Amino acid sequence: MQIDIVKNELNILQGFETVSLQTILETALLDREDTKYLLNRSDFQRLLPRLKEEYFVLETQGTRSTVYQTLYFDSTSLECYNLHQRGKRNRVKIRIRKYMDSQDTFLEVKKKNNKGRTVKFRKPISDIHTSLSEEDLNFVRSVCDFPNELQPTLLNTFRRVTLLHKKRDERITFDIDLSFKQQEKEDIVLDDIVIAELKQEHFDRETRFAQVAKQMQIRPVRVSKYCLGVALLLDNVKKNRIKSKLRRIAKLAGKAAS
Repeated sequence: MQIDIVKNELNILQGFETVSLQTILETALLDREDTKYLLNRSDFQRLLPRLKEEYFVLETQGTRSTVYQTLYFDSTSLECYNLHQRGKRNRVKIRIRKYMDSQDTFLEVKKKNNKGRTVKFRKPISDIHTSLSEEDLNFVRSVCDFPNELQPTLLNTFRRVTLLHKKRDERITFDIDLSFKQQEKEDIVLDDIVIAELKQEHFDRETRFAQVAKQMQIRPVRVSKYCLGVALLLDNVKKNRIKSKLRRIAKLAGKAAS
């Protein structure tokens, strides 16, 4: 990613009032409704200034964007991926997520139910590791019914900007500089694409972010970083439900480059 683009984004974020990680943790929204959006970097830079009056930006250790690394686990038959591809509303993702700036690491189970709500369960662990201990597996079993033969499937790294609404119980995350790796395959990098996620107790179209996104013709889309990475890296998987997202990403990347 070009240095001047990143610098411009950081300059825009300097115009926001800040909030601490502790405040974010106090409004963790582990049971919530998620609404995702795809946009390119130029739209991201145009959108940010329109949010600064109503949102704080998370600042940790002097930085207003943080690096995350996530290792996803799935069954040998990629059951998590295939449930998503079949459009099943009851589905689950199992992952280890590391916050690279603080080194905090969690084993997480992220469940979506048939009412569209996302519920996340997590427990702290020492670091990212490529095998799950019996204690880890017991934690997974305690929150979801899933096969035991879990294996590491995809490594995802990205940089995240987190905004917290000043009055509402609401957060927005912007994931940028996305990269995906699977075993010995060459990394896939999507540095022109931003995945935004609006996290609320109940979806509200009247919130400032939703209104600005609509004005900019940035529409909600169902997209999973895990499924996106698997579809980009693996040839022998079903991609029917994600093909339209891949075309949209290619179009957005082309628009950003033009």
